Amino acid sequence: MFYPLQIHELRRETRIPAPPEEVFSFFSDAANLDRLTPAWLGFRILTPPPIVMRRGALIEYSLKLYGVRFRWETEIKAWEPCRRFVDEQIRGPYLYWSHEHLFTPEGEGTRMADHVKYAVPGFVFEPLIHPLFIKGRLERIFEHRGRTIQHIFGPGPAGEQRP
Repeated sequence: MFYPLQIHELRRETRIPAPPEEVFSFFSDAANLDRLTPAWLGFRILTPPPIVMRRGALIEYSLKLYGVRFRWETEIKAWEPCRRFVDEQIRGPYLYWSHEHLFTPEGEGTRMADHVKYAVPGFVFEPLIHPLFIKGRLERIFEHRGRTIQHIFGPGPAGEQRP
């Protein structure tokens, strides 16, 4: 029997009081991923530095989910400096993962938007697995990311990250 993928979405916007060039430069440095990821994920970049970010770049990580270490490999599928980039999972804990990062000038700062589309394993149990184990955890990861961004760059005009 065939079970179609259930694609979920997560969207976040953060106002950052820095120009898009500076913000893009920070986010396009793979070494900063560790700073943006909560410690409880045990995140490690496995690809040796320096990682040259460009379309087609491959980055391998490891992280822990519920005490189990996973390897995760992503490919940069789109690369438009100072505007956007997209990373997609090639191998990892999700059945599908695509994360678009958008950087839009806004006043003297930048509106950074994250748009994640993902599918979780579980087949017929996916409707239980997603809300019980995945959705809240992803939201906490992106909340941590928003707080860390505000700590690094300072609060944006609204002072908060928006869902």
